[in-house]
Amino acid sequence: MTRTLLGVRALVVLACVWAIACSATPALGIAGDERFTGSVSPIDRDTRRLMVGSSWHAGCPTPLRDLRLVRVTYRGFDAEPHHGRLAVHRRWADEILVVFRRLYGSGFPIRRVRLVDRFDGDDRTSMRHDNTSAFNCRYVAGTTTWSQHAYGRAIDINPVENPYVAGSHVSPRRGRRYLDRTDVRPGMIVRHDVVVRAFRRIGWGWGGRWTSAKDYQHFSANGR
Repeated sequence: MTRTLLGVRALVVLACVWAIACSATPALGIAGDERFTGSVSPIDRDTRRLMVGSSWHAGCPTPLRDLRLVRVTYRGFDAEPHHGRLAVHRRWADEILVVFRRLYGSGFPIRRVRLVDRFDGDDRTSMRHDNTSAFNCRYVAGTTTWSQHAYGRAIDINPVENPYVAGSHVSPRRGRRYLDRTDVRPGMIVRHDVVVRAFRRIGWGWGGRWTSAKDYQHFSANGR
């Protein structure tokens, strides 16, 4: 009887270890055998030079000293790990790092993550290249109202797969092929998915919930 009980206990232990090992794999966020790595740091001298006159200029509502450089690992559309950088307000830097850790662990693909300065601070060019970006000292298109990006508290993810839609206007244009949000393809953000949930956990709202225009790529701290 004792031997039987010991045998049963051994089997239970082995089963538990196997279950933990299997369930842990996706949680680690491994792509190409690389774990997620990320960091938050003040804007360094070289990045400051890159940003001044591009994504940041005199008169911006957010001083450079209030921004942080967030380095993240993300899974590309090739399923391989890549590394990128985002500039965000220091209030949200740690939370954004957590969001990208969750996205990496879930396997959600992102085309590229580069500072908008790599596109001369031009939001349209950045979107055409399907670039995921955050801080950019600019107005809301067609207005003189500062965008939430100018405060470092907004992020646009995969703009081509998740375009801005207002009536017949679609931006970027290549986003037209993704207007049918029921035909979910890689990189698309839809209601209740891992991206929406990850941002909701830090209190950020999604532009895909707006009642008039839809900004499927857009997440912000105040939901605007």
